[in-house]
This record gives sequence, C-alpha cells and structure tokens, in this order.
Amino acid sequence: MRKTLLTLALAALSHAAGAADLTDIYRQARQNDAIYASAQAAYKAGMEKLPQGRALLLPSLNLSANARHVESDTSVTPSKSYNTPSFTLALSQPLFRRQNLETLEQAKLQVQAVEAQLKLAEQDLLLRTAQAYFDVLLARDNLATAEAQKTAIAEQLAQAKKSFEVGAATIVDTHEAQARYDATVAQVIASSNDLDVKNRTLEKLIMAPAPHLASLVEHVVVSLPQPNDMDAWVGQARDNSLSVAVSRAQAEIAQREVSRQRAGYLPTVDLTASYTDTRNTLSTTGLKIDSNSAVVGVELGWNLYQGGATDSLVREAVANKEKASFDLDNAVRQAELDTRQAFLGVVSGEAQVRALEQAVASSETQLKSTKLGQEVGVRTAVDVLNAQQSLYTAKRDLASARYTALISGLKLKAVSGGLAEADLQALNGLLREDR
Repeated sequence: MRKTLLTLALAALSHAAGAADLTDIYRQARQNDAIYASAQAAYKAGMEKLPQGRALLLPSLNLSANARHVESDTSVTPSKSYNTPSFTLALSQPLFRRQNLETLEQAKLQVQAVEAQLKLAEQDLLLRTAQAYFDVLLARDNLATAEAQKTAIAEQLAQAKKSFEVGAATIVDTHEAQARYDATVAQVIASSNDLDVKNRTLEKLIMAPAPHLASLVEHVVVSLPQPNDMDAWVGQARDNSLSVAVSRAQAEIAQREVSRQRAGYLPTVDLTASYTDTRNTLSTTGLKIDSNSAVVGVELGWNLYQGGATDSLVREAVANKEKASFDLDNAVRQAELDTRQAFLGVVSGEAQVRALEQAVASSETQLKSTKLGQEVGVRTAVDVLNAQQSLYTAKRDLASARYTALISGLKLKAVSGGLAEADLQALNGLLREDR
C-alpha cells in the first residue's frame, strides 16, 4: 500500500513537473511491477538452498522428554505405582554421508541459477519498460498522424465541394474526398483506442496512472551494432546469455542428482552422543530412584535393499540428466537464433530508417509538386489526396521503424547477456519534452 501511494505521488509530481522520461518509468516499474517482484521473491527463496545444504553437514541436537505413570501388578511381587519422567539430549554429527555432500553442491548450483534468473528478470523488466514506453509513443504518433491526415483531407473535401459548386470540378472529386475523409475518421478512432490500450499496458507495469511521456527527438540516428559482426555477438551470447547460464546450472544440478541418488548404495557413518536422565518415584512409599546415562559412539547405517527404490531413483535421475542436457542444447541454439534475429533487426532497422527518411522527404516534395500542379490545372484533387496519403504513410512507417530498431538494439544486448540500466539511460538521452 505504501509503495502504491508513493508511486501515485511520484506520478502526480511527474505531471506537475512535466513529461516523464524512460528513466522515470523504469524506476516506477522496478518498484511496482508484479513480475519483477515475483522474481525477487523467488531469488530470496532460492538463496536459502545454500544454508539448507550446509545444515546437512553440521551437527544436529535434539531434546526429547516424557512423563509416564506406571501401574504394575504381578503374582510374585506386590503392586507398584510410580511416575517416570525423563528427558534425553541427543547429538548427531555426520561423518560420511555422500548424499549430503552432493546436496550441498546442488545448493551452490541452485544459488547460481537463481542469481542468473534474477538478472534475467531485471533484463526482462528493462525490455518491457522500453517496449511499453515506445508503444505509447508510437500509438501517440499514429494518432497525431491520423488527426493531421483528417484535417488535411477535410480541407480537400471542403475545396472539392466548393469547386463542384462553381463547376470547376466533377462530383467524382467530392465523392473521393468524402470517402477518404470517412476512412480517416475511422482511423482516428482506431488510433485513439490503440493509444488507450497502450497506456493501460503502461499503467499495469507501473501500477499508477500513465503520465505524459517525453517524445523521441526529431532526427534519431540509429546506430549499427558494435562490433558490426554477427558471429561475434553470437559467440558472446553462447558464453554470456543468462538463459543459457540458467540451463547450464540446471544441467549440472541434474548431473549432481545422479551422484546423489547413486550414493544411496553407500553406507553412512555418524558420530552420536546422548544423555538421558530418568526419575522414578514410587507413589506408595515415596521412594525415589533416579538414573542417568551418557552414551558416545559411532553408528554405521547401510540400506542394503529397499524394494528396488534406489535403482528406480537412479534411473529417474539419469533420465532427468539427459533431459537437462537437451534443454541446455536448446537454450544455446535459441540464444544463437535470438541473437541473429536481433542483430538483423538492428541492421535492417537502421537501413529501413534511412530509406524511410528519404521516403518522407520525397513524399513531402511530391505533395508540394502535386498541390502546385492542381493550382495550374494539371493535377486533380484525387492526385493531392494520394500524395497526402503517401506522405502520412511514410511518416507512420518511419516512426514505427525507429522504435523497432531501438528496441532491437536492446534485445541484442539482452540475448547476449549485456543489457544494463545504462543502456536504458542512453536511450533516455534521445527523449525531449514536447514542444
């Protein structure tokens, strides 16, 4: 509840101070995102595996006590009635238990796995934050484009109607402009709904009303990957991918499990010590007979046969080891595939952004020429509408390509295990307050 109130307060301050940027949204998401909070709880739980494993190698101390009342009557002795309270303090120190040693090694590997899983969750939060942020910006750009297109077509529609009234144009131009206007109105509605959905997604991430977001700068330079070598990135992913690290730890845990189950064939040796104190009081005579004993020794235990359970557990562990090995192979291949896709996404995105920037410039020139042609009578209103449509489509595609390329750059670093908050801060430097 306190976190929620704090987040609401931060959101209110953000509204008052101006647009929230990517860093602001990430800080709120880190405090409130349920998926990341779940990963943190899983990390805390997983870290307890190590002290649990160590505990199996340390001595255990147990205290037991009882209080009994005995009634005894035989044919050769008089009846007796007495109380026998007693307590026993027992200590056991494992000297040789192979299973416990393997369990400790498994615990160390489990700690490595949960540490990698937490880092993976942190990278996932970075990606989801950037994705949600840029999804809102893209939806906002699409809505702005649709509204600008609606305004421009409305002007063309009014001009077409006026030209038709004075006989300077045919009814076809009016109908065409009206059809384009109606379609654009529907597009504005769809874009508005999409923006609302994207804002709701962002609110789910930060558990607060979506603030106004800072926009991307006018001319964003999408950089190529450094190094610009796909094989180098693939090799880095093979070695440093967090998903691969998790699978590798799980494969080693499965290997240790085989050894742990095979240790069931081996004997166990424990050092034991106990102290027992018993106090007997005859209720008939009041006579007290106290006794105590101390025992120290070494105990050997050996499960020679358990109905085939140990054999079955070993076979199960071997099968799970093979499964973990295949899972590791799949994780490595998936990391390589994801790296290649992300690398190509950045490279093709950079090229696409450059091409669409040129397309926007060309479309603007075409629109100016078409409007001039309409004024001198060599172009029609339909030609102007088509030129406007081309321009707005190019602008929309350019905005989408920019956001996609930037996200691909983050994904490339994530799949190779190198994504950090500093990368998000670098993107944050590309944002500005709205004019």
